[in-house]
Amino acid sequence: MKKPTLAITVPCYNEELCIESTVNSLIDVLSDLMAKDKINSDSFIYLIDDGSKDKTWEIISQLHEKNHLVKGVKFIRNYGNQKAHIAGLLGVRDLGCDCAVSIDADLQQDQWAIEKFIDKYMEGADIVSGIRNSRNTDTFLKKTTAVCFYKLMNLLGVNIPINHSDYRLVSKKAMDILAQYPEKNIFLRGFFNELGLKNDIVYFDVKPRLYGSSKFSYVKLIGLALNGITSFSVMPLRIIAVLGFIMALFSICLGIQVLVEKYILNNTPAGWATIVTLMAFFGGLQLFCMGIIGEYLGQVFREVKARPRYIVETELK
Repeated sequence: MKKPTLAITVPCYNEELCIESTVNSLIDVLSDLMAKDKINSDSFIYLIDDGSKDKTWEIISQLHEKNHLVKGVKFIRNYGNQKAHIAGLLGVRDLGCDCAVSIDADLQQDQWAIEKFIDKYMEGADIVSGIRNSRNTDTFLKKTTAVCFYKLMNLLGVNIPINHSDYRLVSKKAMDILAQYPEKNIFLRGFFNELGLKNDIVYFDVKPRLYGSSKFSYVKLIGLALNGITSFSVMPLRIIAVLGFIMALFSICLGIQVLVEKYILNNTPAGWATIVTLMAFFGGLQLFCMGIIGEYLGQVFREVKARPRYIVETELK
């Protein structure tokens, strides 16, 4: 296999404190790989400004003027991390590359592991997933909820390796397939693991964040998790159907018991506390089930409107 043209895609949102050092570090990675004759000299970095409100785009523009390896695109507003990743992959596909590696702007993911991604690609992998060696840099709450999320996704039938992030390499073939999907809310961690292309894994270490703070609040993480579940699995809807059937049987049995006690045993049941508790339980269960159905309806609502995933304000090629 000939050496590839590599594109490194970097979603950015209010990253003025770190973006310059990040780009310089990635240029060092590209230069090292070129010196080792592992990638073509026309490889490049593609930065996606997801509607930043600070000087992120101004700095990107300056870096582009100084170095032809730096390219980028700016959204008119913030659309979210997943759509920025999609824009990056589709953008570099149009510019021309053989494979692309997505990495976060804070470079907590070890950028020098990109060489391992390229090695796996040269061995024939179309998708190379980055897996964290540990979650020691996370808080206890974030670590626990993340593990629960991955286990839940696998229970629901979505094949996602535990501790997989959006640090991955995808081939031109995988990007071509992505371009065929018109869905507006694609959960990339599930999407690439469901394609059936040859997949491989690279393990990497996570470094402490040097500048700024994470843009992923718990609310955004919950939204990402809900999007992942409702995008790739109908299992929650089936669980609701099974729960409804079980509760119907329970209600029938409870009704039979009341009739037997009243008309056969002549003992009118007193248990008002039990009745109130059961009513509260069933009411809460119904609201929970309606909430799950509402999430799926929301996904359908967003898709049928057929609005664009994002709108580009300007692009630096």
